[in-house]
Amino acid sequence: MIYGALEAGGTKMVCAIGNEEGKILEQISVPTITPEETMPAITDYFKRKNIAALGVACFGPICVDKSSPDYGHILKTPKLAWADYDIVGALKEELGVPIGFDTDVNGSLLGEVTWGSAQGLTDVVYITIGTGVGGGILSGGNIVHGMLHPEMGHMGLVPAPGDDYPGKCPFHGNCLEGMAAGPAISDRWGTPGKDLVDRDEVWELESEYIAQAITNLVFILSPQKIILGGGVMHQMQLFPLIREKVLEKINGYIVTKELKDMDSYICPAGLNDDQGIMGAVKLAMNAEQETRFF
Repeated sequence: MIYGALEAGGTKMVCAIGNEEGKILEQISVPTITPEETMPAITDYFKRKNIAALGVACFGPICVDKSSPDYGHILKTPKLAWADYDIVGALKEELGVPIGFDTDVNGSLLGEVTWGSAQGLTDVVYITIGTGVGGGILSGGNIVHGMLHPEMGHMGLVPAPGDDYPGKCPFHGNCLEGMAAGPAISDRWGTPGKDLVDRDEVWELESEYIAQAITNLVFILSPQKIILGGGVMHQMQLFPLIREKVLEKINGYIVTKELKDMDSYICPAGLNDDQGIMGAVKLAMNAEQETRFF
């Protein structure tokens, strides 16, 4: 059976075809401009593919509450042309297939749990650190939504000693996104992170803020694994620094087999940056299955 997958990002929309084994058979990319300009190219692509269902992993915030009249909508977003846009409704009207819908980061989480580094686990946190910071939570085998969906990129942090940077986030200043996302690195140091590879002080500070956030998540959610993805986390020198700082902050209070193997406990995404689109395939599979049984 063939499934459609749409990874709807703020810069580009990745459209792909995959199968139930998670294999991506083909994909294209469409620039994210306005719904009027972008959506026809997306629907035209999928109309030619005879898909059984479509999975959409979308930038947010979005409404994932199926009982809400706003279900399937992109909510208030800095991408003003997309604010209040009913993306699921528009796709369903054009394609007439079951549609699975969730956040882009939950899509990445689902990809990792299904085919990546978190297979077989029931409690996992996925964090993407790039242009922004987002997070997804698998708890008891279920993706966590709640009243909206987790926005762990906006958890408050304690400034490191001597750090007077106010934070880049226009809403919260020194939240995780405001202190550790790619734009914060560029703003703080005056150049993009990719040009700061050899500046140890950059990554010491970056790892401090990521470790603060992870330590909070360890205490609150007790996950079996924490996966870090996104452009900033391509700086692989961050991983040992983060692991060391997390253990220091836990300070022996929690002792588990997972924490004795920190290389596995806090790890990179395992699907070569395809976790989002593969998660969208899984969303499509789930939607098709739900339709089949109901």
